[in-house]
Amino acid sequence: MATSPLSLLGFAFAAGDLLLELDEAGTVLEAVGAAQSMLGVAEEALVGRPLTGLFDDSDTQLLGAIIDCLDEGQRRGPATLRLARSGAQGAAVTLRKLPGNGGRISCSLVAAPLPKSRGGADGMHDRETFETIARSLTEAAHLAGRELELAMVELAGLEIARNDLPPAAVEALEARVAGALRAEAGPHGAAARLDGDRFALLREAGDTPDILGRRLSRAIAAINGAAPIQGRVQSVPLEVASPGRLARALRYALDDFLAEGLKDTPPTSMAEAMNRSVRRTLARAGELGAAVSQRRFTLAYQPVVRLADGSLHHHEALVRFEDNASPFAMVRMAEEFDLIEELDQAVLEQAIRRLKGDRSGALRLAVNISGRSIGSSPFVEGLQRMIARTPALGQRLILEITESAAIDDLALANRHIQALRAMGSVVCLDDFGSGAASLAYLQTLTVDVVKIDGRYVRDLAGGGRDAALVRHVVKLCRDLKVLTVAEMVETREVEQAVQDAGVDFAQGWYYGRPADTPGQPLRHAPPVNVRRTGTFDDWR
Repeated sequence: MATSPLSLLGFAFAAGDLLLELDEAGTVLEAVGAAQSMLGVAEEALVGRPLTGLFDDSDTQLLGAIIDCLDEGQRRGPATLRLARSGAQGAAVTLRKLPGNGGRISCSLVAAPLPKSRGGADGMHDRETFETIARSLTEAAHLAGRELELAMVELAGLEIARNDLPPAAVEALEARVAGALRAEAGPHGAAARLDGDRFALLREAGDTPDILGRRLSRAIAAINGAAPIQGRVQSVPLEVASPGRLARALRYALDDFLAEGLKDTPPTSMAEAMNRSVRRTLARAGELGAAVSQRRFTLAYQPVVRLADGSLHHHEALVRFEDNASPFAMVRMAEEFDLIEELDQAVLEQAIRRLKGDRSGALRLAVNISGRSIGSSPFVEGLQRMIARTPALGQRLILEITESAAIDDLALANRHIQALRAMGSVVCLDDFGSGAASLAYLQTLTVDVVKIDGRYVRDLAGGGRDAALVRHVVKLCRDLKVLTVAEMVETREVEQAVQDAGVDFAQGWYYGRPADTPGQPLRHAPPVNVRRTGTFDDWR
């Protein structure tokens, strides 16, 4: 029996709320369906508009990368993107270029919530959030019967292009790189920016590394003015394992990739990738131990400002190693090999030495302490002795308790925290929101300040779920008489958004990058509609 055109249309609408036909460049030729409810415009108003124009700027390069690499007979998607319409949810977009149809593209849009794994402003994760999201994505894939893989990507020529192109072209190139990588991560994966020209994808297993590399090269080359950039990819099956083993294997595999790049003989499994990295990591652990014991590291200082008036309040002291090794990776390694207490003590000694050398008496420093260290009685007793030698020093020392390592005994940690607070030190709970333990920590640990994790701060100006979460955290802290710091404040818009949310202090590149010596923050006009909520000095 022949199928009627009406039936075909019914089948199409069973898979989509809005159907579009596009030319080869992605311009809408025809539109049928729920344009008014999804986009706020009539169907005919879409004709002649580029498909990318229907979506938020943060997702246009992802969609552009898909369109530029769509071959005849190929289907791509669904990719869940943020609609440009204010207040709208996302839409899952599927595109297909039918053979012999003059290059035209069939496109289906389905209303869909935005994925929780979107990452930062450009949709990319950093190393830390990528490792965190990997566990939930892997568990979801296991339940759905999907096989995931870790794809390690090198974009040869990217650094050259960054150096050779004018700033506007570099900005467009970076946006396309992020879009192309996110497109390859797919709806059930995530993309991460690791270092320079190296990236990682968690994606559903399918295309070979060669196909993936060629598609990335092609998508990036579609940007006018981009220098030749070649995508090279190696992929490793992500076997289902215990969450702890999976996290370690992923971490070691990424460490190995960052340290050594792509191998002539790629690993065939995560276990092999882990074993390779463990051998190299054991050697590096010995080097780290020597660097800590011989104090072969320096501190960099980043300003933290009081949002009420834009003035400098204190600096965070950040550890930097001689070989420019990633502080995040080195801290993780120190925890893995039981070097973290020694490292924390060494950093504290150097920070206290800096405070003692400050003749003005105005310098205040925040120093990170691992959750493992704050739970150690010998470590805390040693810190108390250091502070006791110069009693007034405690009031200029801010201790930031990180969640990089879980605190096993919260009651003991709280006793340690109260003993340090009694000596005048301010105690901060760092990276709030980055781990599942955050609320339990805040419930059990009596602290002076909470630092809100940067992943929730970066997109704050755009509103949405992250903005709501920050407002609730600030309200909760205010009820507990705890002040708040927002990290990763990088623009005036984000500064104003954190101020509007009631945050008390801010830190980020907008005020200055970490420097060899403590300095004043970059001069910016103070936020408007200022509401003074408190200072460190009145926490007692």
